[in-house]
Amino acid sequence: MSTSVLIPDHVMALVEAVQRADSALGLLQATQALAAAAHPGGAACLVEVLGFNNPGAAVAAVDGLIAIGEPAVDTILTNIDGYNYGARAWAVRALAGIGDVRGLEVLEDALGKDIGPSVRRAAARGLGQIQLEGLPEAERLVVAERCLEALLDGCRDGEWVVRYAVVVGLEALA
Repeated sequence: MSTSVLIPDHVMALVEAVQRADSALGLLQATQALAAAAHPGGAACLVEVLGFNNPGAAVAAVDGLIAIGEPAVDTILTNIDGYNYGARAWAVRALAGIGDVRGLEVLEDALGKDIGPSVRRAAARGLGQIQLEGLPEAERLVVAERCLEALLDGCRDGEWVVRYAVVVGLEALA
């Protein structure tokens, strides 16, 4: 776990509770508690939970990462699991929910190349939700064009659920 963020004792206790969880329900409850803290010091643990075979805990972890927001982005980006498409889908959902432009390349790549339809679907949603406010005008236009191009390419996806998410992404981008 990264030590660049000073982690308060109560957050460390929540992280330890996730690490000690010995049942699916225990993991879910511990993850929900850590997510509710919304402290950047819990981000690495929440990203780790994305790779567990526990959808309830993964949903809680995604919610927690979104609640942490921009401080969680680097942790997500540096820990995306290239071998577990379920974990990638959850990570991309978190990036989509945060909407930080630092996730743009991952979202473009995921929509265009990922084998998992759930990953591509989450990426399409995320490309429509990139936060352009706060960027200089010239950069805002470049990012919007990249999102538009990736989404238009996604219209040709073989999975209807991905194409539907592309339409949702295009609507949000507009």
